[in-house]
Amino acid sequence: MIIDSHCHLHDAAFADVREAVRTAVACGVWGIVAVGCDPGTNARTLEVAEVVPKAVWPALGFHPDRPQLDDEELDRVEAQVAEHHAGLVAIGEIGLPWYSLADAADAADRMVTGRARLERLLALAARFDLAVILHAPHGAAQSAFEALRRHGIERAVFHWHKAPADVTHAIVDAGYLVSVTPEVVYRDRDRALVAAVPLGSLLVETDAPWPYRGEFDGLPSGPWLASRVVEEVAKLKQLPVEDVTFEVSSNACRLFELPWR
Repeated sequence: MIIDSHCHLHDAAFADVREAVRTAVACGVWGIVAVGCDPGTNARTLEVAEVVPKAVWPALGFHPDRPQLDDEELDRVEAQVAEHHAGLVAIGEIGLPWYSLADAADAADRMVTGRARLERLLALAARFDLAVILHAPHGAAQSAFEALRRHGIERAVFHWHKAPADVTHAIVDAGYLVSVTPEVVYRDRDRALVAAVPLGSLLVETDAPWPYRGEFDGLPSGPWLASRVVEEVAKLKQLPVEDVTFEVSSNACRLFELPWR
């Protein structure tokens, strides 16, 4: 059975979370790591995890590409993690700003602030021995990787990974994981990543309810799409789907210290 390693179940698209989980299970997805982005979505993520505790595992985060978030809200997120750390599988998603820097007049200042915030959150992850779910695409990946090493973080995934090949190799060689989304079905960049990265370093995710193109155009996005990601990874690796399912699920269980392997 498959684990969706990154899904925003706090979103209004999943108002009926039990139905979303039932649909996912029917598609072979038996577990979902639900990630938050700010104090409000973190609170909702905790509520969702209580509704379906055997299938949903919570991670609390502070999204780096949301300029409207300030240090007061970061303080609130730190307090949430401190209060609920025993029931969490990760801190996430956290990371460094990238998309919000485009055309921003204060891009340099935002990056400085983003790095300082990431340092605080990684210190929190180290304090409570929690895995880290990173938003650090493209040029942000190297800095995030270096920050993980500074804090001695051993368990981390670069979610929806996009980075230069040499950075990816360093990430994988250090024992960290990278994840791919349904874009792997139709986007050459993601397909090349799967071909280049060992199966033992891969996770699958949906980042739902993010909408996808290609065969998914116009279809609802949810954790059930993780099964299609596994299928495509198996094709690219030229391996049986059952073997890929077992491997990526084992990777997720190891990263998040889930009870099943």
